Amino acid sequence: MRHGPGHRAHHGGRHPAPLRGFRSFVRGPLRRRLFLWVTASMLATGLVVGTGMTLTGGTWRQDAGRMRQFAAHRLAEVWDSPAQRDALVRAAATELLLDVEVRDATGAVLLRTGEPCDGEPDFTLPVEREGQRLGTASACRGPGRGRPPWRAPLGWVLAIATLWMVSGWLARRLARPMDLLALAARSLGEGRLDTRVDLGRHATGEFAVLASAFNEMAARIERQMGDQRELLATVSHELRTPLAHLRVLVELMRDAGGPERMAEQMEREVVELDSLVGELLANSRLDFGQLTRRALDGGELATRALERTGLPLELLGVEVADTRLEGDATLLGRALTNLLDNARGHGQGVVALRLLERDGRLAFCVEDQGPGLPPGEEGRLFEAFYRGRATGSGREAGALGLGLALVKRIAQAHGGDTFAENRAEGGARVGFTLGPGTPPSG
Repeated sequence: MRHGPGHRAHHGGRHPAPLRGFRSFVRGPLRRRLFLWVTASMLATGLVVGTGMTLTGGTWRQDAGRMRQFAAHRLAEVWDSPAQRDALVRAAATELLLDVEVRDATGAVLLRTGEPCDGEPDFTLPVEREGQRLGTASACRGPGRGRPPWRAPLGWVLAIATLWMVSGWLARRLARPMDLLALAARSLGEGRLDTRVDLGRHATGEFAVLASAFNEMAARIERQMGDQRELLATVSHELRTPLAHLRVLVELMRDAGGPERMAEQMEREVVELDSLVGELLANSRLDFGQLTRRALDGGELATRALERTGLPLELLGVEVADTRLEGDATLLGRALTNLLDNARGHGQGVVALRLLERDGRLAFCVEDQGPGLPPGEEGRLFEAFYRGRATGSGREAGALGLGLALVKRIAQAHGGDTFAENRAEGGARVGFTLGPGTPPSG
């Protein structure tokens, strides 16, 4: 049976209507909750301070003054009657748990209850009648009597500690949602697109709205990035299909006796386009953080790079005993290929591809036989689309494109960096290092 809205409102909630209204009020806007928390803090502060004042005696000085005056008057009334005086003194000592000593005007002891005071008495009462000194009465707390001297400071310490703990708990409770949102934002900024915020019981007021907006934004970004990856993969595939067809047509044209020069130009353009697509794919993998790390051998990577670029394997020089590493084989292969292509195209040929140790890290470097790097170009060589300066020795100037810039990104993704320097015997040395955690521990 279906019920109307009124029936659901009557039976659907687990709490009575007044309690639901209070919870709705408490879980309302942030300013309302801050007001309630501050009010509660003030009430707690007043309660703690009042308790501390009670523990330390409150207005004990005023009370003590009046009590002394009363005791002095009562003692003066019975001073001339030793029996009544002694009875009054003994009763006060017994009731107030004091050791009392009574002396006459000459200082002679008339009565003492308990042991003499250890040091100065706690207080001394002058006994006078009509301005004439009759004697004095001094008192002190006996051993084990009264409150210890550390009790009053301890009360204040406990009160302050209570306020400190309550304030810390309130601050943590109020700041907890913001901490969770900040951690989620940092995680999302680091590329973990599946990050979501779950505030749990802290999801109240503006924090709940902010968490919901953050989760919607993160989901939208993740969906858009996924769509872009899919689009890029599709476009790359569609581009490489006609490129493969063009290569086949070039070979057919050569076999049919077509112009060799035109065939070479067409093949060069096809290779250029294929290389550009490969660089775009590698760049997109870095953008999306898609590194597939596995155990690799640096010597095998260098060998495959030389084979891919059509260079003789004799150019490889291994100067380290352990060439094991962990990394993405595709990206590291692209970095080595780009280094070799740069040396061939801009350094008048490759002299060597070396594996060596540099600053305690495994490094790959390519040496060329060009005129070297002009001063100041070492740092800018890895900038995207940087155009090198022409030299009179034939080192090509022109757009370096994404080649060396991509090498730098790949090296940094593996915890390393790039370097470029001139060789003493001529030419340049360009390469990259891998991070200290790259070699496997096994």
